[in-house]
Parts: sequence; C-alpha cells; structure tokens
Amino acid sequence: MRAFRWLTANAIPPHLDLRDCGWSLLEDAEISDECVGIAHARGMTPRRWLDFLERHGRLARRLMLLIGIDDAVDRARMLRLGFGEVMGGDIALPELDVRARRLSALEDTLPRYRRIGRLNLDLLAREAYVDERPLGLHPREFGLLWRLADTPGRPVSKESLVKDVWRMGFVPETNSLAVNVSRLRGKLNTAGLEGLVETAPSGGYCLRPADTLLRTVASL
Repeated sequence: MRAFRWLTANAIPPHLDLRDCGWSLLEDAEISDECVGIAHARGMTPRRWLDFLERHGRLARRLMLLIGIDDAVDRARMLRLGFGEVMGGDIALPELDVRARRLSALEDTLPRYRRIGRLNLDLLAREAYVDERPLGLHPREFGLLWRLADTPGRPVSKESLVKDVWRMGFVPETNSLAVNVSRLRGKLNTAGLEGLVETAPSGGYCLRPADTLLRTVASL
C-alpha cells in the first residue's frame, strides 16, 4: 500500500484525502523522507515558509507535492527549490492521486538525487549542495562527480571518465580532465569536503565513501 505524509498543521480537506484512493496516512512517529509528502501552502506567512524550508531539505522535497500555489511564477520558483510537484488550489482528488503515484514511482527509476555524507547531488539541476548551499559546478565538473558517485570507493579510469563525461572514445592529449578535477576539488575544499575526490594509484580517480571521510575528519 502506498503511504503519504500530511505536512501542514491544518486538517486534510476531504477533497485532498488520498486515503479515499487507497493510500495510508503516516503518523508523525512514522515520518520518512522516502514517501510522498503533501503540504497545503495557501495562506502561509513568510515566516512559516522559512520554517517549512528549514525543516525539509532539498533531498526531502523531491517527494513533496505543494498545493495552493496559484501563481505560475511562484510555482516555477518552488520547482527550482526542488519540490517534486507544485499545483494550484483547484486540483481534484483523481488528479492528485495520479500525480502522487507518478512522484512515488520516481524512486524506482534513475535517481535524481544522490547523497554522500554532507554532499547532495541533484541530477536535474546538475548541481551539488553542501548543507543546502550550491557549489556552482560547471556541467563537466558535475558530470565527473556524478560518474564517480556511481562507484564510491572504487577507482574510475581516465578512459572511462572521458568516455562517460566527455562522450569521447579516446583520452585527448590536452589536460582538460585534470583541469576539471582540480576545479572540482577546489570547490569541494572550499565547502569543507577536502579529500573527497582521490587520485587512484592507477591514474584514475576515486570518490571516497562517506563513512571513511567522516572517520578521517573525526580523527583530526
């Protein structure tokens, strides 16, 4: 059975109650970022909005539906903040059910998000965040980080990185790969994630597993 969370203090309006479509409602003690969350945003004050955003980070927002955002500009802004679905206040229950099911099904497809310790990767935005702050990655810098995150703790050869990120079948004579890795490391270092990208003895690169990185920091 699919489950959802109701994220605002007001009672669930009958025309938005997914339990009538076979969903189960999770109580507070069962709250998880791995199920769909629904919030009725109409009438929220700026202060309540700030509190809401602080409570629910970007990784959690990917499975959230916001209802009651009638202005198109505001809906676009909420989507840029990472919310999975943003709708006006006139949505009917059958449509809400379909949108919620579609959002829930995203967990079974190619992941949009990846988390490595404090680092969150957003494939759609092609950006990395540390404690909700964007790193401002170049597309190839993000591509390198995402590719290394496929196999954390295991080295990826230069040939594989060039093929998968540059879409080339050979390693060019230029130092483009090394330059992009250096820039990526610089941005990670500035965010406090020194040592996340290692040079492998074979000459490729490796993403250190988050638990190893955390143990290293704790020992300093």
